[in-house]
Amino acid sequence: MGIYGALAQQPGVVRVLVSQLLARFPFGMLSIILLLHVELAFGDFTSAGVVLAAQSVGQAISGPLSGRIMGRFGMRPVLAATSLVCTALLVIIALAQMPLVAVAGVAGLIGLTTPPVTPAVRTLYPKLVPSKQLSALFSLDASAQEIIWVLGPVVAVFVSSQFGTTVGLCVAAGFMLLGGAWFIMSPAVGAVKLKQSKHRFGAVLRYPTVVIATSVGLFFVASMSAVEAGVVAAFAQNGHGGGHGSIESGIVLALFAGGSLVGGLLIGHREMRPWSLALRIGIVLIGVAGALVSLNMWWLSTLLFLGGLGTAPAFAALSNIVASTVKFSETAEAYGWVGMGQLVGVAAGSAFGGIAIDLLGARGAILVAALVLLVAALLSLATMRWIPDLRGRTIEPPPETGTLSIPLN
Repeated sequence: MGIYGALAQQPGVVRVLVSQLLARFPFGMLSIILLLHVELAFGDFTSAGVVLAAQSVGQAISGPLSGRIMGRFGMRPVLAATSLVCTALLVIIALAQMPLVAVAGVAGLIGLTTPPVTPAVRTLYPKLVPSKQLSALFSLDASAQEIIWVLGPVVAVFVSSQFGTTVGLCVAAGFMLLGGAWFIMSPAVGAVKLKQSKHRFGAVLRYPTVVIATSVGLFFVASMSAVEAGVVAAFAQNGHGGGHGSIESGIVLALFAGGSLVGGLLIGHREMRPWSLALRIGIVLIGVAGALVSLNMWWLSTLLFLGGLGTAPAFAALSNIVASTVKFSETAEAYGWVGMGQLVGVAAGSAFGGIAIDLLGARGAILVAALVLLVAALLSLATMRWIPDLRGRTIEPPPETGTLSIPLN
């Protein structure tokens, strides 16, 4: 664990890590607050689903696009502009009374103007620490982001239930504005100068590793969404009242995230082999598959905690794969594509998990999660030839220019 103490001693690391978590914290809150806010306004969950879908589509489009724009205009201008616009749009949805079409349109704009904090910070990390510490930093980031998905929904539900969804949306906007400002004003953000890519938009997909990280990430995150749907349905279907069932599902999901946090700290920083990604996904698969045996709260908690040990390490592996194979000028766009794949995974996992619940009950969603994880593991095994072997190597992007060999006669 001393490696994390060494990270904390690097100038700027703690501030960047904490500030970017605060800037991203609203995204652990927004889905549930928007769901509740729109349902209260229009009286049905179908309207809420339309609004959330519009936001997801906009956010998926913005991922690679905003990463590309940062390469042209710089991190600070793009992060500042998107933070201000997105915050204003959240306040508009909170305070204005509009027809559903208008609300969906504003939600789509919220997605499009989502501050690209994740691609920015993962592009920034290689410039913050020596290359030998980069794997540990990616692991720490992947572990720390579990705080967003554990505390975010809790804060969202508490604020919305106590003070209303309007206040909840304004609180999320406040986190975005203040956390974003703290992150944007970090000296490290101003010190990093991104080179504009010389290739057309989307050319970064010529890297097999970007395609691998995007596609594996899509299936992996889809499984997480299906698990969450299954856990929530398990206690709703077991006949508990809404409050009690919510507590039980909250405990199970918190332990799932807790396993990820522990696994990230213990495993995520270890040197990667080409098979490491498949192994880490396999750990999650064993836990999720084992959860099919029983929907007892303590059984689910134990198995998902054990499965969670592989979650953050798998996310760290995806970051390592991109960081070690993509030129620095193209990493922001590359992480944007990876993020887009994960957003698609969230939507697909929730949709197929919901269908499976209607057909087979709560176990149906967990079965979907296990099958999707199996696909992710097989895909990572099938693409091992392109996954870098980082054993004994430092993680650093390839040079911006290649060398030309001139034969001497």
